[in-house]
Amino acid sequence: MRRGKRKFNPILLPNRVITGIAEDGKAVCRTDDGIVCFVESAVPGDVVDVMVIQKKKGFYTGVIQNLVQASSERKEAPCLHFGICGGCKWQHFEYAGQLREKQNKVEQAMLRIGKTEPGEFLPIMGCEDEYFYRNKLEFTFSNKRWLNQDEMSLEGDIIKEPGLGFHRPGAFDKIVDIQECLLQPDPSNAIRNFIRKFAISRDWPFFNVRSREGFLRNLLIKTSSLGEVMVLVSFHYDDQEAIRSLLDAVIKEFDNITTLLYVINEKANDTFLDLPVVTYYGPGHIVEILGRVKYRLGPKSFFQTNTRQTINLYDRALEFAALQPTDLVYDLYTGLGSIALYASSQCRHIVGVENVAPAIEDARANAEWNGISNAEFVTGNVEDVVSDSFIDRYGRPDVVITDPPRAGMHTGVIDTLLRLECPRIVYISCNPSTQARDVQLLSAKYKLDKLQAVDMFPQTNHIESVALLTLK
Repeated sequence: MRRGKRKFNPILLPNRVITGIAEDGKAVCRTDDGIVCFVESAVPGDVVDVMVIQKKKGFYTGVIQNLVQASSERKEAPCLHFGICGGCKWQHFEYAGQLREKQNKVEQAMLRIGKTEPGEFLPIMGCEDEYFYRNKLEFTFSNKRWLNQDEMSLEGDIIKEPGLGFHRPGAFDKIVDIQECLLQPDPSNAIRNFIRKFAISRDWPFFNVRSREGFLRNLLIKTSSLGEVMVLVSFHYDDQEAIRSLLDAVIKEFDNITTLLYVINEKANDTFLDLPVVTYYGPGHIVEILGRVKYRLGPKSFFQTNTRQTINLYDRALEFAALQPTDLVYDLYTGLGSIALYASSQCRHIVGVENVAPAIEDARANAEWNGISNAEFVTGNVEDVVSDSFIDRYGRPDVVITDPPRAGMHTGVIDTLLRLECPRIVYISCNPSTQARDVQLLSAKYKLDKLQAVDMFPQTNHIESVALLTLK
């Protein structure tokens, strides 16, 4: 007979000092015998009693049982959904402390994983806007709204109330109903709250992810620094009378909406990238601007979510690139060509490569719209596209800019870069660990001259970094 899993009895660790933040954003303390314990919702400098709830080989996971003494960097979180919603987990942590921990995260990743010390580690670039910095938010309709303890019935029922908001961590089928989100500027909150109230007044069913029933599925709101607003509503089935009723009411209520769209999604998952989008009102896109370049952004367009800080990020990347008017530039993982178009005025020619065909279509359309003739875009996996024939066609680059996804660069791309021996590589990353890994692989021929952490996401543990590598 197979033995059952041994039950773990919680362990109390009294008077633990929180010494820092781990890579995943959890706080860190240690047991008396030196075992690391990761703790949710603690701040460096806190003294806490920790209840260990999980024991794994080499570390513990715990929760705060009692806050013995608050850190000088602990503050009151301004959001009424803090601690329930899955986002903004650092609102109770002074921003200066957030920046310190993020800088340390980038530096330690490069030292431990990359086994490389940069020639110059620049001070982290903080974000001027600690709140209301996002230009895009996606909300989910659910017939299972998460209720807090005060809202629960005597039976502990947490599934009957509909909600429109964000997923509760660890509960994919339940939604935290968001009344006010501090991430996106107006009119985001007003639009979401109006749509929820209107739908509930009509008794329209919100989606049930388990049974795959319900009418309303998702809400996407995009805003731009030019004051333009896009709203897209995702419906589970095509009820034209109800759809028109809702969208007409939204248009009447909000005269500052630039374009209004909808999609019918009958699939099991929420993504609409493979589905046709219907433009109900307006041009079907909004316009954003970075420097002198304007971008038409559709509902499927990928764009950095913090517009103001993106300009600072790109300016630092181009400072590292030190482009000359005669330079040929490769922009790998170009997306919709945002940095390629931004850099085009500083070089002779720039070639962007991206495997998402709609993004390349956006890049080409925006190049034409801006009258940019020295930017060219190619569709395909970077590891397959940047071949000998590609190099023969375009020439050897003077600068390579690369901004890969969180997984980092494909090993085939690393091999190509080592073979190319381009004088300068500017590596933009949203994951310091994979960036450090790739820098270590490139160290056979490249040295790390500069490393710059850039905070694009205040109140979270996420961080971007820019590295300058030069040929040895």
